[in-house]
Amino acid sequence: MNDPDTTARNRYFAMVGTRLLGVAGALLGLVLIARADATVPKAIGTALVISALLLIAIVPRALARRWRTPPQP
Repeated sequence: MNDPDTTARNRYFAMVGTRLLGVAGALLGLVLIARADATVPKAIGTALVISALLLIAIVPRALARRWRTPPQP
């Protein structure tokens, strides 16, 4: 069976990794917005930033809620 400390550490790293991927996506979107001359790349960059911010805000909380220890009866 897995050690509870190892499982908790891996889950923490998964949540932090999702946040870092979201930050990387938001930065990529900002670079696209800043360097684009046409409207379509700016729209793609904006969509990327919005989706990355949603990823940062929603996914780690959903993972924590999913992995929460059930209350003892």
